[in-house]
Amino acid sequence: MTDQINKVVLAYSGGLDTSVILKWLQQNYNCEVITFTADLGQGEELEPARAKAEMMGVKPEHIYIDDLREEFVRDFVFPMMRANALYEGLYLLGTSIARPLISKRLIEIAREVGADAISHGATGKGNDQVRFELSAYALAPDIKVIAPWREWDLTSRTALIDFAEKNQIPVPKDKRGESPFSTDANLLHTSSEGKVLEDPWDEVPDYVYSRTVNPEDAPDTPEYITMDFEKGDGIALNGEAMSPATLLAALNELGRKHGIGRLDLVENRFVGMKSRGMYETPGGTIYAMAHRGIESITLDRGAAHLKDELAPRYAELIYNGFWFAPEREMLQAAIDHSQEKVAGTVRLKLYKGGVYVVGRKSPNSLYSEKVVTFEDDQGAYDQRDAAGFIKLNALRLRLLGRRDRI
Repeated sequence: MTDQINKVVLAYSGGLDTSVILKWLQQNYNCEVITFTADLGQGEELEPARAKAEMMGVKPEHIYIDDLREEFVRDFVFPMMRANALYEGLYLLGTSIARPLISKRLIEIAREVGADAISHGATGKGNDQVRFELSAYALAPDIKVIAPWREWDLTSRTALIDFAEKNQIPVPKDKRGESPFSTDANLLHTSSEGKVLEDPWDEVPDYVYSRTVNPEDAPDTPEYITMDFEKGDGIALNGEAMSPATLLAALNELGRKHGIGRLDLVENRFVGMKSRGMYETPGGTIYAMAHRGIESITLDRGAAHLKDELAPRYAELIYNGFWFAPEREMLQAAIDHSQEKVAGTVRLKLYKGGVYVVGRKSPNSLYSEKVVTFEDDQGAYDQRDAAGFIKLNALRLRLLGRRDRI
């Protein structure tokens, strides 16, 4: 390799791909590798990653396994949820929103240990390479990023396993066969793509789902829950105050039980191709519905509709990797301002894959039963005012009609 790299911080899962990358970096860059494994609530035991890294020559003090669950939900998921962000109208961005946090921590560790570079295991076909690297360059403009999948000649699973065996890297039995699909998981969601999911005509096989029961097998009795909000963020479930990560974890269990949050999506990747993925976002789906429920009575129409116009742009920025870009931060400032009075309680009904808002109340409510009632409003609203309102709004339409329809 032409670039002189002394230390590199690797985003390391302990799996086959990143273990091969670890050894490949040591061999091809002749450098010291520092590993970083993020606990984002993926539900896997992470300590084996430490043992595997040590076995491959990484110094114990250079093995980082960090619990980032609270930071993930508090500083990334909740701000995104304030925006009601959905990519292409459906996707709750579970993978996308995790990448800037991982990159942020990679850069922090790189500075701490004096590393010249960071490295990741994202392929050259996907969005994650873009997300990792745009975030890294925003935080450390001069950092070197090593993306092995864009450099090496290990272009198949067989090649990876051969490399692992030649370098005494343990290969679990379940990794020796061709994987039926790939997954990524964190506290917000699980995504699955590839292999059995590549034909968009074929229904997702039942065995792909891991975080939700089949809605058809969910309880036959609906479950009612309440969520409390303050300044646009969830703070309590069924009256019990919870931290952000604890709240999302509790919602995940409710969503799992009732089969909520499944999404089969063909999406447009930033790199240009379409891909088909299956997403399970049980708690996030409940949370998003609850947030819109509390906004419905606390946000002014103008603010609410403007937010709905901004949300697709905001979602696209996150999907494409621009979390640390000024335009995302500008949008965030506007969105956060809109949430100052978004407080109160939402009641939801969970039933066989569905989540429904069935009640909402707030000390900041803009809903006036006195004004909206079909009964006698006792002068709260003068219906005669509507005549002038309609005439003024009709003026340009009448002028157009006289000109164009005569």
